[in-house]
Amino acid sequence: MHRIRLEDESKSPVEHKSRLNPNLKEVVKKEIMKLLEAGNIYLISDSSWVSRVHVVPKKGGVSVVKNEKDELIPTRTITSHKMCIDYRKLNAATRKDHFPLPFID
Repeated sequence: MHRIRLEDESKSPVEHKSRLNPNLKEVVKKEIMKLLEAGNIYLISDSSWVSRVHVVPKKGGVSVVKNEKDELIPTRTITSHKMCIDYRKLNAATRKDHFPLPFID
């Protein structure tokens, strides 16, 4: 198991849950179940650190559509959505590693 070392004076932020429409809530539910079954995450009863989940559209291909003036307008199609987690507040409280990287020579 990997542990995240935090700064001593850091306090956990309270991030409120954002509302999702039912379709996006289903995307998040499927992604969490996939991560649980793969063993990448595990259930926890309570935690003082909670990060907000965002759902963003995945970009698909480009299709060209004609408008009323017979002009061709490229439009990007959305094929699916992906789940992103905002770890900015956790990253700010994480103790930095001070290991120099070797030169690539």
